[in-house]
Amino acid sequence: MRKKVAFYTLGCKLNFSETSTIARTFVDEGFDRVDFNEVADIYVINTCSVTENADKRFKSIVKLAQKANPDAFVAAVGCYAQLKPQELADVNGVDLVLGATEKFKITDYLNDLSKNDMGEVHSCEIEEADFYVGSYSIGDRTRAFLKVQDGCDYKCTYCTIPLARGISRSDTMESVIANAKEIAGQNIKEIVLTGVNIGDYGKGEFGNKKHEHTFLDLVTELDKVAGIERLRISSIEPNLLKNETIDLVSKSRAFVPHFHIPLQSGSNDILKKMKRRYMRELYVDRVSKIKEVMPEACIGVDVIVGFPGETDEHFLETYNFLNELDISYLHVFTYSERDNTEAAEMEGVVSKNVRAKRSKMLRGLSVKKRRAFYESQLGSTRTVLFEGENKEGYIHGFTENYVKVKHPWNPNLVNTIHQVELTKIDTDGMVRFEFASVLAH
Repeated sequence: MRKKVAFYTLGCKLNFSETSTIARTFVDEGFDRVDFNEVADIYVINTCSVTENADKRFKSIVKLAQKANPDAFVAAVGCYAQLKPQELADVNGVDLVLGATEKFKITDYLNDLSKNDMGEVHSCEIEEADFYVGSYSIGDRTRAFLKVQDGCDYKCTYCTIPLARGISRSDTMESVIANAKEIAGQNIKEIVLTGVNIGDYGKGEFGNKKHEHTFLDLVTELDKVAGIERLRISSIEPNLLKNETIDLVSKSRAFVPHFHIPLQSGSNDILKKMKRRYMRELYVDRVSKIKEVMPEACIGVDVIVGFPGETDEHFLETYNFLNELDISYLHVFTYSERDNTEAAEMEGVVSKNVRAKRSKMLRGLSVKKRRAFYESQLGSTRTVLFEGENKEGYIHGFTENYVKVKHPWNPNLVNTIHQVELTKIDTDGMVRFEFASVLAH
């Protein structure tokens, strides 16, 4: 009997791409992949540690695995596994914990899959995470997450990612292009570029990171890959998003007018405490440049509320800054203390209820911003890539500039691209449309 393996991924697009790569290793070694709620012989949980919640969710996911099969072997990999391996190993039911360099060799650590009395830990010192493992995800057949970079050299005072993933390092241009061609060969219409700090692609600051290409070189070459209809840049630091990249996207064949640019705070005082590498004035400049060459572009923003020392005045500075900025939606993170970060030792701790209140205000602003952006797109003709899921009788899709649309379920639309005219916003906030042409590809 072939053994069965199931995966659960917490966190970012990068984790999803790495889970896919690890899963292909298992399939190559004779395992069958099944859904996480099915009976499997081994359950692999790819962890995240960006927020407190991700830590807490881990235990409930282990319980899910045990419920499906109490005798199954449970392995934990990923960022939380690197940062706090013993903490995960101590969770009832966990058999194996692998750190940053070990996770891609997981099958080497599996013997007879019998349960361990204690969770076994194999975790490197993060300084040893100085090599690159390429990966991409193909879970959803309309889009794939393609990893181009890993690790981070920034020293943001709230962040544990450098401790969890090591120094910034990049895939070779040849490898990224080969992966993109492989994805294109599987009738996947969209690639999302992902990494920890993708604008840092190709930087050669360390001896082991000599690299001949830049992020601009990378996107220029990817734009030429035949068979990929759409390319999307996931999240890029404002100080690394150069005018040349914005101009390339505006004229490109496949890159879509959608940017996700972390801000974290609209107050220069707080940005300095966070050790971010820009001031708010640069952020305004980036947004203005994008809108100048792509007025229809969608711009998403990451923002953190409740950072130590954030007064009401600082928060209002952020709120007003975002309110006046021509952006399309927010991802709001409530600050949570992380061990071994500078911010955890800072004075001026903001109470949990104030953090929650500020988060709610910014989430409300995000709804308003998204609505205004969607309204600005009504009457325009856009291309929509339709997803594969029937949700309560509707099929959903995204325009190139990330407007979410809905249409009565039609299986023939799955994984096709159509030209549509956006007509009205529905009560659930999604956009209705008329087909502008019957041409699909």
